Amino acid sequence: MTVILEILKSIIFGVVQGITEWLPISSTGHLILLNTVMPLKVFEDAEMNLSFWEMYKVVIQFGSILAVVLLYFNKLNPFSTRKSEAQKKATFDLWIKIIIASIPVGIIGFLLDDIVDARLSTPIVVAIMLIVYGVLFIVIELMNRQPKFKNIQEMDYMTAGKIGFFESLALIPGTSRSGSTILGASLLGCSRPMATEFSFFLALPAMLGASVLKLIKMEAPMTFFAFIVLFVGMFVAFIVSVIVIRSFLKYIRKHDFKVFGYYRIFLGILILILVIMKLLPASGLAA
Repeated sequence: MTVILEILKSIIFGVVQGITEWLPISSTGHLILLNTVMPLKVFEDAEMNLSFWEMYKVVIQFGSILAVVLLYFNKLNPFSTRKSEAQKKATFDLWIKIIIASIPVGIIGFLLDDIVDARLSTPIVVAIMLIVYGVLFIVIELMNRQPKFKNIQEMDYMTAGKIGFFESLALIPGTSRSGSTILGASLLGCSRPMATEFSFFLALPAMLGASVLKLIKMEAPMTFFAFIVLFVGMFVAFIVSVIVIRSFLKYIRKHDFKVFGYYRIFLGILILILVIMKLLPASGLAA
């Protein structure tokens, strides 16, 4: 019964991950909150279980990575025989921009990973960052800026690097990797569809690097049960991500990001109320 229950929990976590990873509403923040009220119990030992959770909440994102690879394989493949030399050159240029933008989060994430897990992975931090970024999204949309870059090819390397620094802000739970990236890209003059698509591409090195780091640092053994729980979460996240990515791109071509700003503010306030009522802990997570 315990095995089935934890697998069912992982399915729910996979659905939440697949939805929230691509929307600017913080996947890690939602996973932290979900684990607070419905903790995964893969190991009896609390420390081993916490070690597994710190790995799980990151590596489950690998399923989301595969969704991007599936949907954008041709666009990201510079060796495709269906592409002209000019198209291949443009693809290599895209990868250069992805790499440049990934350097800041790679360095900062490696240096601050333990601090984030120990000090910032709490409902109160998630709530504050949800509200702050929600307000920022609404303010930026109200400014009604005209984009300088309508597609990734028009964007220069310097702008890509600056977007990378915005992405590194997502190390704080509740900010959202896609949210930080989209917010930064919008401030730097990128159109909504372009900012959204570039955030998808930046997820590849960011999630892959973070997953490898967490697997290396995990102190709990990767038992068959633990592997099944992780695999189920990743598989569900993959299926849901494919649906969400396609739907989100269609939505953002006709709408702005204000609705996500309002959602963030509402959820952040709700979490603060639950903390005040002692229905959620202000700090510390369920192991």
